[in-house]
Order: sequence, then C-alpha cells, then structure tokens
Amino acid sequence: MVKFPWDKINPGQGFFVPCLDVLRIRELGLKAALPYRFRAEAIPGIRGGKLGVWFYVRPQASGTAARSRSPAA
Repeated sequence: MVKFPWDKINPGQGFFVPCLDVLRIRELGLKAALPYRFRAEAIPGIRGGKLGVWFYVRPQASGTAARSRSPAA
C-alpha cells in the first residue's frame, strides 16, 4: 500500500514516489488527491537514479478561494 502525503502538500509543492509500475502509481496517486480538490499533475520519470512518479500541485490562480487541508466528508 502506498501512502501519498497530499495532506502535507501546498500549492507549488510536490513529492516523488519511487516505483516500477508508474502507470498504476500515477492512477492511485491522482485518485488519492481527488478528495483534496487539487489541481494535481503526475509525471513519470527518473529521480536520483530511481524510476517513479513526480506528483505536483499546481499553484492556484489568483482570486480563488483557499483550499482546506482536510478531505470533503
């Protein structure tokens, strides 16, 4: 089971998940981000010699409401 730190991420930040099945981890990570209503991106690649997926939260456009750190109930 992979744990994604979406609750600790702010717009403009990201994290890398090393894995072999990048398509599966990409899908799981983006699904895990849905309750947080992020504008998330997932980019497969190599970082530090390890294959994986870089997850990134795009900054909010100016004038939009601030997001909550907790998922919708």
